[in-house]
Amino acid sequence: MTNVVLVGTLDTKGVEYGWLRERLLRAGVEVVLVDTGVMGEPRVPADVPRDAVARAAGAELSELRAAADRGAAVTTMARGAEATLLRLHAEGRLDGVLAIGGSGGTSIATRAMRALPLGVPKLMVSSMASGDVAPYVGSSDITMMYSVVDIAGINSISAPVLANAVEAVAGMAKAFARASLELRRPAPLGAGGRPLIAASMAGVTTIGVDAARERLTELGYEVLVFHVSGTGGRTLETLAGQGIFAGVLDLTLSELADDLCGGILTAGPDRLSAAGRAGIPQVVSLGALDMVKFGPLETLPEQARYRRVRVHNPSITVIRTTEAECAELGRRVAAKLRTATGPTAVCVPLRGLSTLGAPGGPYHDPAADLALFSALREGLRGSAARLYDYDTHINDPDFGRAAADRLHAMIGAISAAA
Repeated sequence: MTNVVLVGTLDTKGVEYGWLRERLLRAGVEVVLVDTGVMGEPRVPADVPRDAVARAAGAELSELRAAADRGAAVTTMARGAEATLLRLHAEGRLDGVLAIGGSGGTSIATRAMRALPLGVPKLMVSSMASGDVAPYVGSSDITMMYSVVDIAGINSISAPVLANAVEAVAGMAKAFARASLELRRPAPLGAGGRPLIAASMAGVTTIGVDAARERLTELGYEVLVFHVSGTGGRTLETLAGQGIFAGVLDLTLSELADDLCGGILTAGPDRLSAAGRAGIPQVVSLGALDMVKFGPLETLPEQARYRRVRVHNPSITVIRTTEAECAELGRRVAAKLRTATGPTAVCVPLRGLSTLGAPGGPYHDPAADLALFSALREGLRGSAARLYDYDTHINDPDFGRAAADRLHAMIGAISAAA
């Protein structure tokens, strides 16, 4: 039997959740209704009542009510909803999850959804879905659906929107329930199928990364390529932390430059950390650390207008990193890799870090690159990470193939020692 979990505040949205439950039952799925409300009385009975959700977060419902702090209550119930959904998934009672809500309900439900494994159907119908949904989706595979009108009753607008949501999640959940375990969760090395490799890429490192990807495919791997757009890097880190990769080929680190210099495509301070913490073999390079990405030209910060500026496309403007910035980036990369618990290699393309930074390109700057290389070399001195120089630029296909072969050898050594 297919199970869809409904998670939401049954004091403010009880009528709507009751409507959703009836529709899901008619669609041929079983329903588990989880109540994350606090203050008002539930309008419909729940399968997992609110006091159980609060206790799953280590709190008591009576205490949340007495405190009358909405922000604290939302945070606590989100934590409890996360624990509840993970338990239901572990028990085999969750093949998909659907929620509806405004800002508070969306915050609670999507935190719980983000904790579920990749591939589990997750659908959020929200009045917030026409704006910036990054805080809600994060690096997960949540599907956001705009409610058009606020979630306040079943009416001529909300009814067809919610009916579509019901049919969508029912269909996804049924397909997920039929899928084999191999399809439900990607398999790392030794779990059957082709081992998974994560690779990072930008438009300015595509040629080199493509050569590496093709070589790894020849060697029997499935390569998942993540675009270093901020979200892409965060997703790579999240999945690496889940242990689904046999290795990581992190050849493009431009998100670190954005994080240092205030660019718009930062992946946050934890970029280049998860594989090292998890002990996953990783081959790292310095792709696109020669640039910082901003929005359209007219949005470029005043202090950046006097730098080497290039319009990458109508939405992205880039500036060249300076010697001082490159030196700091070298120190940051080294500090992250020094703590890695698994095999780590750094492949350094001495002749350029991107299509713009190759010899003859507008960002070719040997002095700035040397500052990066020197700081990196000094920072890795005495660590277990190995550093290899290549007399080429990053988009030379030979460089990409060499990086792929090095990762393959590291993975093979671990497999042979197991």
